[in-house]
Amino acid sequence: MDSSAPTPPAAPGPRRRDRHGRGMRGPVAPPQVPLSMSRSDLFSDLVQDSVERLERRWPQLSDVEFLVLDVPGEEGRGESWQDETVPLGTTVTGREGRPSVVVVYRRPVEIRSKTRDERALLVHEVVVEQVADLLGLAPESVDPRYGEE
Repeated sequence: MDSSAPTPPAAPGPRRRDRHGRGMRGPVAPPQVPLSMSRSDLFSDLVQDSVERLERRWPQLSDVEFLVLDVPGEEGRGESWQDETVPLGTTVTGREGRPSVVVVYRRPVEIRSKTRDERALLVHEVVVEQVADLLGLAPESVDPRYGEE
């Protein structure tokens, strides 16, 4: 063995720093922090908060399915829509073993609210109105604080 033979280059290891010496970039915020949630996820959380608030008073709502869709589809067009009023939500009564469904439309609600607090209030009003329609009651009887906030 010749000790003067060149040694082969070592395989490069994992990079610990970028070319500016600052280290590898990671996520801006951890996943559990709201910064990493999409607008759609935040909106769904607002709907879920409103539903949970109503389920304490109306336990039969646990059998109702609540959905968030971006915009109303063609099948949702009713008389009020044809005169250029876009619905914020709709209700589909359950039948043939299928649960009733309450749908809240995200984009129309977001367009009509400027701040997160306004959005939360409008989402709750829409959910209360749709639940009232489903139960055949006035919105004020579904949530006594309806219209006060």
